[in-house]
Amino acid sequence: MESIVLYPSPAIGHVIAMVELGKLIVTSKPSLSVHILVTTPPYKAGDTASYIAGVSAAIPSITFHHLPPISLPPELLTASVHHENLMFEVLRLNKPIVAEALRSISQNHTVHAFIMDFFCASTLSVISSDNQLKKIPSHIFFTSPATNLANVLYLPTLEKTIPNILNLDIGNTLLDIPGCPPIPLSDMPKSFQDRRDNSYQYFVESSTYYPKADGIIVNTFESLESRALKAISDGLCVPDAPTPPVYCIGPLITAEKDNHSQIECLKWLDSQPRETVVFLSFGSLGLFSKEQLKEIAVGLERSGQRFLWVVRNPPSQKKGNVALSALPEPDLDSLLPEGFLDRTKDRGLVLKNWAPQVEVLSHESVGGFVTHCGWNSVLESVYAGVPMVAWPLYAEQKFNKVVLVEEMKIALPMMETNRDGFVSAGEVERRVTELMAGSESGNSIRKRALALKDEARAAITDGGSSRVALTKLTELWKRG
Repeated sequence: MESIVLYPSPAIGHVIAMVELGKLIVTSKPSLSVHILVTTPPYKAGDTASYIAGVSAAIPSITFHHLPPISLPPELLTASVHHENLMFEVLRLNKPIVAEALRSISQNHTVHAFIMDFFCASTLSVISSDNQLKKIPSHIFFTSPATNLANVLYLPTLEKTIPNILNLDIGNTLLDIPGCPPIPLSDMPKSFQDRRDNSYQYFVESSTYYPKADGIIVNTFESLESRALKAISDGLCVPDAPTPPVYCIGPLITAEKDNHSQIECLKWLDSQPRETVVFLSFGSLGLFSKEQLKEIAVGLERSGQRFLWVVRNPPSQKKGNVALSALPEPDLDSLLPEGFLDRTKDRGLVLKNWAPQVEVLSHESVGGFVTHCGWNSVLESVYAGVPMVAWPLYAEQKFNKVVLVEEMKIALPMMETNRDGFVSAGEVERRVTELMAGSESGNSIRKRALALKDEARAAITDGGSSRVALTKLTELWKRG
């Protein structure tokens, strides 16, 4: 049996993106089977069990292998330890387990390629040292934009050229990264800002393995990020080593549909005028404080715009804006301003915890998207031709915001009131109105978003740039 082995990091967004890659591979090459190695996440959020079960039932040629859970030392399981540090530690301890799983699969299958999530890049250290496994072509799957790939590839160079980064003015320092707009140091991922943080060392280590891969697969399409892709292919991001070939095979958009608990929102959208609803949703991990939720509500009410808003409970204690455990269903009456739901019931709908995002964004009534700038969400918005307001919360999302606003020009920036990331009701009102009420800036990004919608769909049709890249990649595997 001819096979491909995929290894995603445990975050649900990364798992979904990797599964979509697997589905694309078996659709393109039905002779290949796909094996996906599943890691138990170090935090209880974004459960993937039902999603995996659905894929297993629908596509028999995709097999999931659940790796043994990793036991972390107690000192890491505290509120003060960042979730990225937890994930990197799990992935570090996972390396010999992944190698053994790959050897086991290889006993009964001809493995043509091993594809790992970019967070797992250091797994190449155990693959390349094994005489059996190093014969298998190894690729990195980058589930962020190619612009951020340029950033990660350039990280070792930044470390050498800016040795005193801790002494820089974080608010005013601009970083010059090939293929990227000028990036404020304050908009780099937090772990990049503090070299004393363990996750920074993990990122640096991972980035040194990228040039050793046989290829880098990116969930994007060429015309969306042509400048960054040219900088990468020209070797500007890795000046002291060869850069592997980059294959843009996106956008990968999940096609799953849900026909139960939240179908009311689609019926509600059916009753709204075309392109009049702004959709607010902040990913599987994004959270806001009670105070911030009230500011959003006040801003939406003052804007007078139609809205569909996904609300989740605030964190039970001060843990930033990332959900690291399952949260109970929110009590909207206690979280939102008194009378808000009644006053806005004719033009707004608030959902608890979740919405069928792909279907919502593709609905003709939706005309704008307030997003946390997670790359899956961005691509879903681009594919639907919906302009955005960029409100980043964690990980590389502030970096993505700069790219969306300054480089791609498909989003307006949500401006924070203070360094803690708080956004005022006035700013929510201003940006939602700017996006939805026919302003010059809103119309400009709307026109750009609609043009990119056509380009995104062209890229994944037969003969399109992403399909050509995928065919080139799979033909290389078969020859190998």
